[in-house]
Amino acid sequence: MEESKINGEKGKFSPSFVDIQNAEVVEPPPSIGMRIWRVFKKNILIVLLILALCLGVGIGAALRNVEPKFDYRQLMYLKFPGDMLMNMLKMLILPLIVSSLISGLASLDTRASGKMGGLAVAYYLITTFAAVILGIILVVSIGPGYRGGEANRSGSSKIVNTADTFLDLLRQCFPDNLVEIAFLKPVTTQEEVVPEEETMTTAIMNSTVSTMTTTEMTTSNTTTTPAPKVYKPVVGKASGMNVLGVVTFSIFFGILVGKLGEKTKPLKDFFDALNEVTMRLVSLVIWYSPIGVLFLVAHKVVEMENPEQTFQQLLYYFLTVMAGLIAHGFISLPLIYFLFVRKNPLKYIAGVAQAIFTALGTASSSATLPITMRCLEENNGVDPRVTKFVAPVGATINMDGTALYEAVAVIFIGQMQGYDLSIGQIIIISITATTAAIGAAGVPQAGLVTMVIVLTAVGFPTEDVTLILAIDWLLDRFRTAINVLGDAFGAGIVAHLARKELEKMDDIEFGQGEINNGYISSTLEEERL
Repeated sequence: MEESKINGEKGKFSPSFVDIQNAEVVEPPPSIGMRIWRVFKKNILIVLLILALCLGVGIGAALRNVEPKFDYRQLMYLKFPGDMLMNMLKMLILPLIVSSLISGLASLDTRASGKMGGLAVAYYLITTFAAVILGIILVVSIGPGYRGGEANRSGSSKIVNTADTFLDLLRQCFPDNLVEIAFLKPVTTQEEVVPEEETMTTAIMNSTVSTMTTTEMTTSNTTTTPAPKVYKPVVGKASGMNVLGVVTFSIFFGILVGKLGEKTKPLKDFFDALNEVTMRLVSLVIWYSPIGVLFLVAHKVVEMENPEQTFQQLLYYFLTVMAGLIAHGFISLPLIYFLFVRKNPLKYIAGVAQAIFTALGTASSSATLPITMRCLEENNGVDPRVTKFVAPVGATINMDGTALYEAVAVIFIGQMQGYDLSIGQIIIISITATTAAIGAAGVPQAGLVTMVIVLTAVGFPTEDVTLILAIDWLLDRFRTAINVLGDAFGAGIVAHLARKELEKMDDIEFGQGEINNGYISSTLEEERL
């Protein structure tokens, strides 16, 4: 009786043996220092990239005061670690685009890939056009060209024909040689045509110029009116990867691989494996990216001739572009994402922060593509099938920041030169800037090339593009970051809107796996009996 009473009292005040076994161990809440360490450990690459950007500016500013000034060779040595980063990232562009697009599209059925493609294209067109309209409203309202002083012109621009440039984009989509697309792309250049009569006249003048007096030569020079120059288009090959050709071929190839089913399963497995290996290589490269970004930024700061004068002359233009990029990247795009997905866009932006800072350092959305895909899948949980399809295409044709920048820059040039833009010209600028931005390559300062198309469309002199060369390198980094952010939001929206098709694909694959497992199990059972 006493023992049972004691046991009973023990049961009241202490847990039994069974209770101890089933009890859950409750860990004490982590300290503030532990929480900070966990956040730092999770975002260590972002922290390193921010430090690299700040140190790059600081080191570059300090080296500007070094006497004697850096010569070309020393600048080349300073930029070398950054060149290594750009080389490694560019090296991965071709295998990444090919393997990700083919692997992603091969795993989709035709209906799902068609819907995803339609959603992606609609998103690209809507956001790019919205960015252009926002830029036009800001530049017309602020009028930066009427406030700042005229910038110094430097350099020259080539003659560009708008129609020829659009035809070049179509030629690049359908290349004539699959090997050449890795290092060459078709480009139309304008060559001056010298008429035969002018050649003969020049020869005659050269033969008689010795008999002319000084007065006669002066009279001849003052009365002769130079004939307008005539140019003819010449289609040739220029160095540089034909990204549009790679994307087009990979899309059609991947769709057919998925449509043929079991016949092409070995081919699909090959590209799946290639994609996995490429992403592992990306993981190795991104740990080197802070070092490369540091030296790229430091080199640019040292290379600038007169940063104080530059920013004074183009301050209002710079602020107008930055206001547009910030408004589009952190108001328009997050609002569109929230309306469709109904999730916190700020958390989504934090997930791709590493890709945004990498874009600031490299100024190339194509070079940032490997990191963008990694952030989307690992941090934001976007379906890899969507990432493999949307991200490479977006890095090629989705250029929100570039479109906004081109619209602002063209109107700014018109304001500085005293041109009065009509409503029709503004509409032409909006349409042309949208289409030109879609065709812009995802490489540093590609927007300068497509801007010539917009200048030509509204009748502005193409050499006026040199007005903004002084700070284009800096704006290029910010607009590239917005391009990457737009690609990331596009992947999240497409993944959400196409989730039902992806779930159906998962159900079909799961059901097929059950059938296969049942067949294998029954076969083994028959063999055992």
